[in-house]
Amino acid sequence: MSWLQMVKQEGLNSLIVAHQHSATSEIRDMFLRMIDSYPKELLEPSTNDTQLTTHNSKPSTHSSKHKATNSKLTAPAGPGGLKVPSRNFKVKVGSAERPQSCLGGDYSLVHCSEVAYWKKTRLKTPEDMLRSSCSGILYKPMTLILLESTANGTGNFFHTEYQAAKKGESQFTPLFVAWYEIPQYSLSFNEGERENFARALLEGKDNEQPENDRSQPGAYLWWLWTKGASLEAIHWYVKERAKYSDHAQMASEYPSDDIEAFVHSGTRVFDRYRVEDLREDCTLMPQRGEVCGDEPSGPGSLKNPRFVKDNQGSLKVWDFPQIVKGERITDRYLTVVDIGGRSLKADWSVIVVFDREPMMQSKGPEVVAQWRGHTDFDLLAWNAARIAKFYDDSLLVIESNTLETRDRDRNVEGDQSHFLLNQIRAVYKNLYYRRANPEDIRQGKPVKYGFHTNIVTKPLIIANLVKVVREGLYTERDPQCLDEFLTYEQRQNGSYGAISGKHDDLLMTRAIGLHIALNEMPPPKRVLISNDSYIRNRPGNYASF
Repeated sequence: MSWLQMVKQEGLNSLIVAHQHSATSEIRDMFLRMIDSYPKELLEPSTNDTQLTTHNSKPSTHSSKHKATNSKLTAPAGPGGLKVPSRNFKVKVGSAERPQSCLGGDYSLVHCSEVAYWKKTRLKTPEDMLRSSCSGILYKPMTLILLESTANGTGNFFHTEYQAAKKGESQFTPLFVAWYEIPQYSLSFNEGERENFARALLEGKDNEQPENDRSQPGAYLWWLWTKGASLEAIHWYVKERAKYSDHAQMASEYPSDDIEAFVHSGTRVFDRYRVEDLREDCTLMPQRGEVCGDEPSGPGSLKNPRFVKDNQGSLKVWDFPQIVKGERITDRYLTVVDIGGRSLKADWSVIVVFDREPMMQSKGPEVVAQWRGHTDFDLLAWNAARIAKFYDDSLLVIESNTLETRDRDRNVEGDQSHFLLNQIRAVYKNLYYRRANPEDIRQGKPVKYGFHTNIVTKPLIIANLVKVVREGLYTERDPQCLDEFLTYEQRQNGSYGAISGKHDDLLMTRAIGLHIALNEMPPPKRVLISNDSYIRNRPGNYASF
């Protein structure tokens, strides 16, 4: 920013905003130290600028040396701010603690510091503060908005903005500085040590297990070498790592990449690097639209299901149902539903379709379609049944917690599961239901349709999903689902869930669906048929719970 102001163009005003006023003052002091070291002949104001050096606000609190040598080169500009008359610009300072201090002013350059630590309160959010600081800056040359911070976990405003920049969804460009790119983080060797260290690094490059809690496995150290770290840098890292009993502590202070940087306080459930491996299959662009029937809802909506293309539709299709005349693949498709809420602030409702045909080639299931949105429960249920029918009468699994449980955040009016799911069952036979226990059978209780996530089933399906992600046993198409993997944690009380401010609706459809696809459904088989006597809609009794 100083280079633009001092060299490239006059009149570029700037604003510095940090999470605390003390941090803002430190950045301002860096600017003043730069002024002290700047060639004085380039800063001498012209006679036309002398009037700008007079100001009635409090004098600068910078060192007496600065006031003695540069009394005409800078001038106060409000509390903590300053002016450089020779270049006709001012530097204003503010803090996220007092967002009103950032209002007003004609800025071309804004530096927002430690943004991950900007606190969200009932009256203000980081988004509000950024808007008040940067709203007047046009997207044109000689302007700059910099959001800079130490990573402070996942799910916060800074993490969201960085991920959006990394995916090319925002105006910002991502920049990450690894510890080994900073020269001071290196340690020289004693005589004869360097060659032995290099040999040990090479010999241990396939070792996935650390020697103890205060060391990194050889494979990780070799990975640092492939990333560009020097032997001296890796030598420093080995010594520094012994200070910490946990890799997360080391990573939070000295991250090696931008994935490692965003370490949060909970225990991350999924290996972040295995999650990123799945992202390689998320480049296929889907078609958008809806599956429609002869009627918008009810039994008639399952007649003549067809895909209607609509660029604003909520259904993404990566692969359409593959039905070949004269043959069928049994138990090929699986449709899973996670029910959210009606309002825009509630959890999303998600319908996902898996194709199990790759399992016949010793591969894993593949996500081929996904619907995500907010709607009424009955419309969601009929939409799910319609999509399931469109995909060759696939097994339809509806996660029934929301329907069976009163939830103040979802406006559920009592237990709707019996009404809704039995209504669907009347016209769609391939509906998943839970195996009844002996006591329910003795009492003649009705069959319970849907998958119920509880203290027994949730650890089971999450453990299965961890294995699937670790071993790459399925193909994901939606990168947003992988983002949910990275913000999913096991809390101190042992429960699982998304971190504050994030969702897990996409993740839960994968957890339920992949458990059923890999552990409960029969293997898919190709069968030849001579006519349309192929029997579909058989009861989907694959449940273990």
